[in-house]
Amino acid sequence: MRTLAVIPARYQSTRLPGKPLIEIAGIPLVIRVLRQARRCPLLDRVIVATDDERIAEVVREDGGEAMMTPPELPSGGDRVAWVVSRVEDSDMVLNIQVDDPLVGPKMIGSLIEALAQDKDCDLALAVKEIEKPSEVEDPNIVKVVFDQYFKALYFSRSVIPYPRVKGASYYKHIGPYAYRKGFLLEFASWKQTPLERSESLEMLRVLELGRKIKCVPVMEDTIEIDTPEDVKRLEAYLKKHGDDLKW
Repeated sequence: MRTLAVIPARYQSTRLPGKPLIEIAGIPLVIRVLRQARRCPLLDRVIVATDDERIAEVVREDGGEAMMTPPELPSGGDRVAWVVSRVEDSDMVLNIQVDDPLVGPKMIGSLIEALAQDKDCDLALAVKEIEKPSEVEDPNIVKVVFDQYFKALYFSRSVIPYPRVKGASYYKHIGPYAYRKGFLLEFASWKQTPLERSESLEMLRVLELGRKIKCVPVMEDTIEIDTPEDVKRLEAYLKKHGDDLKW
C-alpha cells in the first residue's frame, strides 16, 4: 500500500495573512510541517499543495515537492483532492494541515496503521482526551464520541456527551486525516449535508452518508496556528520542550 501526504498551504488567511510563510523560531511554518511529515517512514511521498509561488519556492528550496493548485478551490480538502486526482501512485492519502506543526511521524503513522488494519473504515483521524475543562464548552474545539470499536458516532461543537451524570470523558478531534484514495475522490464529489452545514464540520458528511470513521486515540496534543498569539505560544512550547520533536 503506497501512502501520500498532502499539505494544503493557501497563502490568504483572514486572521493571519501569509500564514504558511510565518516563521516559528526562524523556520517557516510550512517547512516545519513538511519536515515533520517527511520523518514518518510509512509515507512514500509528501506534496505541498499551494496557490502561491512564494510558498512553492520556499518548499523547493528545502528539498520538498510543491504542486500549484487553482486559487479558486474553496477549501484545503478540495486542494488535497485536486492533487490526488493527478497522482497515480497512492492507495492511502494523508491530509496534514499547514497550521499544525506539532503533528509528526508518530501520530501520522498511527493513522496509517489504523486504516490499514480496519477495512471497514474509509477515513481515520486522531482524537485526544480533553484535559482542560474550558475546552469542553469551547465551540472552536470539535468534540467527538465513538463506540467501543473506536468508530465515530458524532462530531459536534457542542458538549457531547451531555453531562447528565458527573464523570464523563470528553474527546476532541485533532491533527490530520487519513483517507483511502478512492473514498477521498468520492467524498469530494458529494454535496454538503444538513448536519454538516449546521455544525460546519465536514466529518458529518461522511457519517450522514453512512460511511465509517476510525478514531485513533493519541496522547499528544497539538497547537494550531491561527493568530499571532498562537505563534508566541508555540515558540514558548518549543523553548521549553526542545525543537527536536518525535511525535
